Amino acid sequence: MPTLGTQTISSSYAQLIKTFSTGGLDGALQVITDGDNTSSALSLSTSGVSSTGSFTVSSNSSLLGPVTFGSSLTASTGTSTIGTLFASGLATFGTSFTASTGTATIGTLSVSTATISTATIPLQLGAITFGSNITASTGTATIGTEIVSTSTIGTLAVTNTATVGTLKVGAAGPRLTAVSYGTAAFTLSTVQPHNLADLTNGTFALTGAALGDIVIGSIDSLGSTTGTTQIITSFFPIASNVVRYVVNSKGSTAGTVPAGTIYATALRFTA
Repeated sequence: MPTLGTQTISSSYAQLIKTFSTGGLDGALQVITDGDNTSSALSLSTSGVSSTGSFTVSSNSSLLGPVTFGSSLTASTGTSTIGTLFASGLATFGTSFTASTGTATIGTLSVSTATISTATIPLQLGAITFGSNITASTGTATIGTEIVSTSTIGTLAVTNTATVGTLKVGAAGPRLTAVSYGTAAFTLSTVQPHNLADLTNGTFALTGAALGDIVIGSIDSLGSTTGTTQIITSFFPIASNVVRYVVNSKGSTAGTVPAGTIYATALRFTA
């Protein structure tokens, strides 16, 4: 810009900048013009600055108060460290985004790569669906209802209730598809010896059990009196929701089993 010292007023006043009004700066934003009243994109007041055009900062800048992004925020390279972020529109981060302190509230966030050391999510009111997988490598994840098509979990601790459609055990299976549990009264007191096999038997209802299920059962009165240490029990489904039990005394004499309760669990597996 040439100096004004050697120029006449008539030839140099267009090089000066001034406020649009004649009263100078005050609390209201005023457009800055040149001497010919050509308006710039910049407005000034005693309390603020505004620009209707692009605003470029070539070196570091410090924003000490809240920053509001109306439509978009783009961090193309480097690292963005933001205390409090309010983005009403779309925010796109090319490499990284770090919120070291404070709270980041974002309407729509698109992130190519995100590294989060600690995330606190207060409440998810609707259903959450993970399309491919969810991995919690360390720490503890507390989830009310989780719908996942594929999930790899190292250690799973459930404090309330977890409903699983098919549970794969180990890398190669098998898959547990159904589990049924129930109880029934056991009233027989004398169990026949092995040479009179299968005379001590009966059936009980076990809702959900089906042919082919593996049934594991026990009687809580076994071992509670003399003569029951050589007792053998077996449980197997004979129809839908019906399980048969067979009790034999392993020795040559009859055993004694006081009345008690049968506890049975049916497991169904696929390869």
